[in-house]
Amino acid sequence: MSPIIKRRGEQFTLPSKYLLFILTVVCAGLIIVTFNTNLFNGPLNSFTGIFVVPFQKGITYVGSSIKDTTDKLSSITQLLDENEQLKAQIDELTIQNTNLEQEKYELTELRNLYELDAQYEQYEKTGARIIAKDAGNWYYSFVIDKGSDDGIEIDMNVIAGAGLVGRVIDVGPDWAKVQSIIADNAAVSGMVLSSSDNLIVSGDLELYRTGFIRFSKLVDDADKVSIGDKIVTSNISDKYLPGILIGYISTIDDDSNNLTKSGTLTPAVDFEHMNEVLVILELKKDIDN
Repeated sequence: MSPIIKRRGEQFTLPSKYLLFILTVVCAGLIIVTFNTNLFNGPLNSFTGIFVVPFQKGITYVGSSIKDTTDKLSSITQLLDENEQLKAQIDELTIQNTNLEQEKYELTELRNLYELDAQYEQYEKTGARIIAKDAGNWYYSFVIDKGSDDGIEIDMNVIAGAGLVGRVIDVGPDWAKVQSIIADNAAVSGMVLSSSDNLIVSGDLELYRTGFIRFSKLVDDADKVSIGDKIVTSNISDKYLPGILIGYISTIDDDSNNLTKSGTLTPAVDFEHMNEVLVILELKKDIDN
């Protein structure tokens, strides 16, 4: 038996070193044939056209798709980042705009108070900020941030906007409560500025829903009184200083007794929007004395 081929049971085996030598010779021969002849060009080209090229196209397509998807994800991430930055800028600009609007409103209000202060320069006054109010849309009763420590006393008159707001009804060391002239139980002795005819201005929250308050007891022979006339506090008022603007006559009606007239007036103050007021640091009773 040949020493190269050995029998193992009923099978023949070839040692590994001889098998490797044979395969090496075959591969070398194929390389030589491939480079020096066209023997395998046809079959290899066919194999390449059928299997390799489509595989390469698939790889190229997948690679392009992955790149496009990566580029899109990168763009989306960049856009999201830019969107967040823009949102932050918008929020900052919104806050700045709100602050500017608030400062503009406060400046306008302070300018109005300054002009109001000049109108009643004969009285000593102090400014105060509203820190609380009763429930509802209107400031018919509210609390300010100054009190007895600042020289404020009960019945001191309070003004804002273009005229009379009300009077102080309660005082603490650093706060005071104010009742507005629109409150249901409020009453002010008024006077028609053009004719000096007296009347009574009464608060009416239900009526103020339409923007008016009520007046009554205007003498019937006051023929010179007309719509649009100014109503100011009168000299006969026991709690209000004279000459403070209350409002303007809106309607005039004859009473059933045929002796007096009543009607409505538009207040000089916007009782729905107030933040700061002026407190007159003088009492009517002190002036009368």
